[in-house]
Amino acid sequence: MPMLSLLVPGGTGQLGRDLAALSSPEIDVVAPGSAELDVTSAGAVVAAVSALAERAREAGATPLVINAAAYTAVDAAETDERRAFAVNVDGPRVLAAVCSSRRVPLVHVSTDYVFAGNADRPYEPEDDLEPHSAYGRTKAAGEDAVLGSGAQAWVVRTSWVYGASGSNFVKTMVRLEGERETLSVVDDQHGAPTWSADLASGLLELGRSIVEGHGPSRRILHCTGGGETTWFGFTRAIFEELGADPERVKPCTTEEFPRPAPRPAYSVLSNKSWVDAGLTPLRPWRDGLAAYFAAARR
Repeated sequence: MPMLSLLVPGGTGQLGRDLAALSSPEIDVVAPGSAELDVTSAGAVVAAVSALAERAREAGATPLVINAAAYTAVDAAETDERRAFAVNVDGPRVLAAVCSSRRVPLVHVSTDYVFAGNADRPYEPEDDLEPHSAYGRTKAAGEDAVLGSGAQAWVVRTSWVYGASGSNFVKTMVRLEGERETLSVVDDQHGAPTWSADLASGLLELGRSIVEGHGPSRRILHCTGGGETTWFGFTRAIFEELGADPERVKPCTTEEFPRPAPRPAYSVLSNKSWVDAGLTPLRPWRDGLAAYFAAARR
């Protein structure tokens, strides 16, 4: 197994930290946060990717970039689309161009929000894109920028990501369980929760296949926790993990809980493309949630 030199822009986010945690004697990981590597700065990106290529050459390793940098504040993007565009489109475009010039493979992480969210079956990678939010529009444009760059690049879409770092839905529900007697949660939006540690392991497996010369022929893949649920079902499972009464969680509709950015009603991603590529599917979302809490208790 060849040694891998990995650069992870967005390294201080929840996914970035879990990728950094995979560092080993065979995997040299550099995971800078936005303060250290601003992906919208061409000069910074050139310097970071050049340093990666040089470090890999000196170590006899193969370089790889997994881009975990993103503007993910879905509601804020509705009024700050310019900044979201800079991070989600301009950044990946620059990163892909530099990776292409240095012949460094790139894996770019994207989202279920690129779809309309009105399907009646899990989305496949080739389904038409129809984002309904500023966040979704910028992520869709970022995919186009990466895939049209000429780089050896793959896009991996995922959904409902939560992890040990940063703020996320699971952490919010844990906090609210301790503050409220009952909690109303939307029960008409369907998706697949994905533990960032599981996603990181999957992305590393994909990266390994790429640097070993048998990367998937399909350049867009979907990778999420297995199965599907609603935010209401997800919250009840969180309460169960906390040892709290799940009956304290009550269902409500999207109309009863309006947000600045429209949410997809059904954004489950099919993992068939991932499995067809010979990659290990992530565990079912409920098992991933149990493992997340088990890790948090250690």
